Amino acid sequence: MAQKQTLLGRVAQLAKANINSLLDRAEDPEKMLDQLVRDYTNSIAEAEEAVAQTIAQVRMIEADHREDVEAASEWGRKAAAASNKAEQLRASGDTAGADKFDSLAKVAIGRQIQFENEARDSQPVIDSQNATVEQLKGGLTSMKTKLEDLKSRRASLVARARTAEAQTRVHDAMSSINVLDPTSELSRFEDRIKHQEALVQGRAEVQATTLEDQFAELDDYGADAEIEARLQSLKVQDKPALGS
Repeated sequence: MAQKQTLLGRVAQLAKANINSLLDRAEDPEKMLDQLVRDYTNSIAEAEEAVAQTIAQVRMIEADHREDVEAASEWGRKAAAASNKAEQLRASGDTAGADKFDSLAKVAIGRQIQFENEARDSQPVIDSQNATVEQLKGGLTSMKTKLEDLKSRRASLVARARTAEAQTRVHDAMSSINVLDPTSELSRFEDRIKHQEALVQGRAEVQATTLEDQFAELDDYGADAEIEARLQSLKVQDKPALGS
């Protein structure tokens, strides 16, 4: 009986189990689901065997109970028949015969009481066993329904669990990167690029300034050369006049 009660408790626990809550606490939802399917299947098989055994016991007790009730009724009839025979003999003056059948009636009444007591004592046992059977049947029905639901939902539940796990990892990864943090590696790398770009621009400007200065010097040289040429031309023009 204790084993049946233990099984009944396990069946009730599984029947009331919140699958979603179990999955939320599971490190590996897929393994958790597979284990649940195995647990449900094994417990259902055990419960079915326990129900079959309990029903068999109840049927045997019920058969004994019916036999006790029938035996009590039979001994009651025998007691009544013996009592009637005693009264008839006593009416006819056969006191010895009457006492004999009264004694038989008493024996029959004693047997009647014995079977009535046995029938009365077995009734609570029958009621208790039938209640256990109904509880096991109810738990079995609930477990079978949940097992079928679990099997049909397994793929979608695993997919949802994996999606949630992936989303959690992505969220954690994104949270660990703060692109607005000036001390982050990304910001330092960006600053280094900006510095290199500015350095290239500065060198280009320096180079451009040097070329402009060179061309400016060339222009100055050209102007001086023209002045000298014109001066020489004037000198040449002045020489005839001086000679004349």
